Amino acid sequence: MTHHDALLGPVQIRELAGRLGVRPTKTLGQNFVHDAGTVRKIVRAAGVQPGEHVVEVGPGLGSLTLGLLEAGASVVAVEIDPVLAGELPTTVARHQPDAAQRLTLVTSDALDVTELPGPPPVALVANLPYNVSVPVLLTFLERFPSLERVLVMVQAEVADRLAAPPGTRTYGVPSAKAAWYCQTHRAATIGRSVFWPVPNVDSALVSMRRRPAPETTATREEVFAVIDSAFSQRRKTLRSTLAPVAGSPVLAEAALREAGIDPMTRGERLSIEDFARVAGVLRSAREARAAEAVVAQTPATEAPA
Repeated sequence: MTHHDALLGPVQIRELAGRLGVRPTKTLGQNFVHDAGTVRKIVRAAGVQPGEHVVEVGPGLGSLTLGLLEAGASVVAVEIDPVLAGELPTTVARHQPDAAQRLTLVTSDALDVTELPGPPPVALVANLPYNVSVPVLLTFLERFPSLERVLVMVQAEVADRLAAPPGTRTYGVPSAKAAWYCQTHRAATIGRSVFWPVPNVDSALVSMRRRPAPETTATREEVFAVIDSAFSQRRKTLRSTLAPVAGSPVLAEAALREAGIDPMTRGERLSIEDFARVAGVLRSAREARAAEAVVAQTPATEAPA
């Protein structure tokens, strides 16, 4: 078998899809990569080393799976479609028989996966369906702390949102939450012609490297609640948008001032460190109010006669 046969080309992709009766659907956002050069570019960009344990979400017909196996990785592939999942081991056995034992399959919705078989994965590499890319990314970073690196192909617009720095128009909930886990940058643009069917949007590679979460006394959930609130109405100031999590606009303003942030600022100006600091201040304020309430409810002990 030649080096070229180790991966899927346009002919094999169409033949495979036809035989399985797979019609790429808009709802699942399925677009299959049929260009071996692009697959190898993704694997190189992901820095996959022989012997590494990699998780792939949405392997589809197996283009990228074969690329990861060719690089010597052990792959856990998470596929929601039972027909595609059922065919993947056969495809690997046909193109890379020596790599078959390095593939493990999990047939499930990625968002339902709470544990993975085998050693913990160090990298997530995937061509993610457009409609679920952000939830899948954030869920996997949360559930699998062993993930040190992420390299995903997503819609270009999603790539920009994930990698956007504070103060930019595209900065929002995905950017801030991704920054809690990782340093993120847009690694490369991918042309439309490498996909079948050809999508009507551009794609891009996003590279993410795990880093320690910002220091804060708040929990991740509390920080994320502040982020969600801050961006709930982009045009409004933080004094107004954080009122629901703070308890009132006045309490929101007090917390923001204590965190060193102008209450008239908008959410898009805040870094993840700022959000973490605000959440910490809000938590302390809540705890102080709760303590005061307890004191207020405790009946004063009667003075001895």
